[in-house]
Amino acid sequence: MLQRVQTIFMTIAAIAMILMLFFPIWEKSDQNFEAEKREYAIMDSFQLRYEQHIMETGEVQLLGTQSTFLLSAGAVVAALVMLFSITRYKNRMTQVKLNALFSLITAATLVGSYLYISKANQLFDPQVQGTFLVGFYLPIVAMLNNFLANRFIRKDEKLVRSADRIR
Repeated sequence: MLQRVQTIFMTIAAIAMILMLFFPIWEKSDQNFEAEKREYAIMDSFQLRYEQHIMETGEVQLLGTQSTFLLSAGAVVAALVMLFSITRYKNRMTQVKLNALFSLITAATLVGSYLYISKANQLFDPQVQGTFLVGFYLPIVAMLNNFLANRFIRKDEKLVRSADRIR
């Protein structure tokens, strides 16, 4: 049945991974506020951009980009696995296995984003740390919802098995 509570948690997890594609993950700016030029690094799930803002003219120069396509691919694959898991509601143990695969993909995406961030943090002013944004926390939200969904799937499985013993 699709109207179970774990379906809600799995849907939230899939939506969180899809939203990761649309929100920035990390940003960093230099701390020299008196300078004529300020440098910025902004990362989303598709690319890491290095920009220089000229304060007097308001001009933005793109200094370079680095593809972070693996993060977006991981988010899409994780969302598809979760949506497929929602349709497997008749076989709860298959759902648990698919949710475990979702957790692995989501964890790999989270670790990958952290590795990209740690590499990008060395670009300019290494003493200053960047700021984690909404896109970084969305995989964590997805993993928590996946954990709750697994808990309710196992609870249903336990209830079905106990009902089979009574017959």
